Amino acid sequence: MKLAARRVLVTGAGGFIGAHLVRHLQRLGIEVRAFIHYDSRPGAGNLDRLADRTGLEVVSGDVRDPHQVRRAVQGCDVVFHLAALISVPYSYTAPASFVETNIGGTVHVLEACRDAGVDRVVVTSTSEVYGTATTPRIDESHPLQAQSPYAASKIGADKLAESYHRAFGLPVSILRPFNNYGPWQSNRAVIPQVVAQILSDAPVLRLGALWPRRDFLYVADTCRAFTAMAAAPEAIGQTVHVGTGTAVSIGELAALAMEVLGRSKEIVTDDERLRPDDSEVGLLRCDPGRARRLLGWQAEVDLPTGLVAVAEAMRADGIGAADVGYRV
Repeated sequence: MKLAARRVLVTGAGGFIGAHLVRHLQRLGIEVRAFIHYDSRPGAGNLDRLADRTGLEVVSGDVRDPHQVRRAVQGCDVVFHLAALISVPYSYTAPASFVETNIGGTVHVLEACRDAGVDRVVVTSTSEVYGTATTPRIDESHPLQAQSPYAASKIGADKLAESYHRAFGLPVSILRPFNNYGPWQSNRAVIPQVVAQILSDAPVLRLGALWPRRDFLYVADTCRAFTAMAAAPEAIGQTVHVGTGTAVSIGELAALAMEVLGRSKEIVTDDERLRPDDSEVGLLRCDPGRARRLLGWQAEVDLPTGLVAVAEAMRADGIGAADVGYRV
């Protein structure tokens, strides 16, 4: 299916990945309706960074409201559903809100898409659904093992999407990116924390656990995967992983970032940045084989290149230090 002549809805469009996806779609010449979470403060989140608003309609609302979701879906051919609560630590404090937004919001999107007869729906998952891996690389057959309320809510959302394909024939696919990073990402994420502290005048680099290993995927590669997923008929009813197929520890990541940015600092473990007990996932390493076969997709941006891009964006924003209170 060609996307160029289609009208596309992106939920969660004001977020990190959502705003990048909107920009990617714009560059492909696609008309986009951007659904952002209503906030009484002015602005549209990361969409405010877009210099070009050509072909872009911004709609404020909340995926927890089924009526707003139906209005947003109306007239759209393709829906990319990214809206979600994503903080693992916060899910321990407010688990019900994750159920309402991540599960309830996904039901509203699926129902609206079913009623509107949309051509394709792509639901965004997360590698957190696997918990600590039981295999060196994680493929789509790996057991789902929620280690946090956040992960459990995303498993629920994924299973609902799967059921809507099987029960109602909804043309839905589930894209499961591994650890995304890139410009515009919140300092709650580990790479912005590392880079911002390296760029700062702080004498040490404060981090949480250094041993977990992650497969870091640059956001531009993730956006290419979204559009490839929507265009591939073979991906309907499928869950597809996207990642690099390699993993580095947080300690190795910090050392690499200091090397490519030309600064050296002592690494200090900060208890405030540690995850809640038993929630830390030890290894997340993607097996991207299905993405290569079904989508013709593979990651193109290596980690050193991506780290430099993050640093350049932070310098442009005048960011020089991460919030000490944030946990990775």
